[in-house]
Amino acid sequence: MEIVIANKSHTVYAEIICKTIEEASKVRGTGIAKRKPEYVATKMENGNAVIALDNDKFAGFCYIEKWGHGKFVANSGLIVHPDFRNIGLAKKIKQVIFNHSRTKFPDAKVFSITTGLAVMKMNSDLGYKPVTFSELTDDQSFWNGCQTCKNYDVLTRTEQKMCLCTGMLYDPAKKEKGKTETNKHDKKVWTRLKNIKQSMFLKKDKK
Repeated sequence: MEIVIANKSHTVYAEIICKTIEEASKVRGTGIAKRKPEYVATKMENGNAVIALDNDKFAGFCYIEKWGHGKFVANSGLIVHPDFRNIGLAKKIKQVIFNHSRTKFPDAKVFSITTGLAVMKMNSDLGYKPVTFSELTDDQSFWNGCQTCKNYDVLTRTEQKMCLCTGMLYDPAKKEKGKTETNKHDKKVWTRLKNIKQSMFLKKDKK
């Protein structure tokens, strides 16, 4: 298994990546924005993606998107093929794409919005902090990308104040020297978020 910075030679995997993302959305029953193969291929060609391969077989993927003229970047489209799940691959991909983002865009704030508790935990381990949507990019093109999410109507009706997703942010300007430690406040926030998300999904399942 290898996790590498994707390039033009990896565009042959664009279609299976999009198909895997779409199928995962159906299984989870949560809002995952759809991607087109052409869009994913562009990310690879620009060196803004990482791909995990087991020999020549697709195993996982994630890409970088930049917003607000490079002031913000997001690690998006994290997906692991069903044949390679439950072996810790998602966490490894997340680490590689995060390091790549920090190297390529050292001054940018890195953010993530997700419904997945596992991704929230991975973000927290990397130093992300839970934030309100108002602290994320105000680039309208980013929010327009949410239109393919089946929960977009909630975002629209509440003026971006309520969503099943949680916003998380890594701000290099606020990072302390040395390894980022999770303090007591962060642990309380993480616990509260986890409880809220679990409650939201339970209510959703009962409908």
